[in-house]
Amino acid sequence: MAKLRQCAIYGKGGIGKSTTTQNLVAALAEAGKKVMIVGCDPKADSTRLILHSKAQTTIMHLAAEAGSVEDLELEDVLKVGYGDVKCVESGGPEPGVGCAGRGVITAINFLEEEGAYDDELDFVFYDVLGDVVCGGFAMPIRENKAQEIYIVCSGEMMAMYAANNIAKGIVKYANSGGVRLAGLICNSRQTAREDELIEELARQMGTQMIHFVPRDNVVQRAEIRRMTVIEYEPTAKQADEYRALAQKVLHNKNLVIPTPITMDELEELLMNFGLMEEEDATLIGKTAAEE
Repeated sequence: MAKLRQCAIYGKGGIGKSTTTQNLVAALAEAGKKVMIVGCDPKADSTRLILHSKAQTTIMHLAAEAGSVEDLELEDVLKVGYGDVKCVESGGPEPGVGCAGRGVITAINFLEEEGAYDDELDFVFYDVLGDVVCGGFAMPIRENKAQEIYIVCSGEMMAMYAANNIAKGIVKYANSGGVRLAGLICNSRQTAREDELIEELARQMGTQMIHFVPRDNVVQRAEIRRMTVIEYEPTAKQADEYRALAQKVLHNKNLVIPTPITMDELEELLMNFGLMEEEDATLIGKTAAEE
């Protein structure tokens, strides 16, 4: 029996993590793999394309209705969608009330106690909110739940900055557990020399750009129908891109402790690719220092 692979997807907010994750998972399911998605975001949008729904009812919402998480059954929170993919959303409190990371901790603990990680599963994917690697949102890393971390990024400055920050979080927990960086997924924003830039960023961080996902409007057309491209238009060129990503993840052995770069090195990288002038770098450096 193959060992269960637990993977977490991180990246800058709005970079397309949930879309990329669900299309990747759909491609893995199409290839015959048994997969579960655990949405780690209060928005609960990590499973909507697999379930064809606006938003899955979350563990935290159901627990609040029932009185406590102990009053829930696994079938209350786990739904099955396209390709027999199992779907769970952790959820969280209303905006401005409490810690959303608590929902992630509660959800993962509940799933473990209720036997959701069964022997049939090949993969579990944690789709994690934004680029936050602290508190509950770091649980897939901190508690050694996920051994493989994939970072979705693009050729935009702040997406690269976030990717590098996440790599710092991985380094922090790599020595106390088995967590490793498995690669960068470039979700293209069609910036100049984007594939070369992310290849070089990956090289400097000691990892790989595992796949370059081109921009294609079919992704948006599928999303409007609450579907993955794999299901909506299986013969589309973009569907083949997600299949290629799935095969690369399936056979990926390149798991590393990353070597994050400094802010100066990131600015130099952007300037070397002609994407930043010196005055831009100075302004960004000041902003980073203030943060």
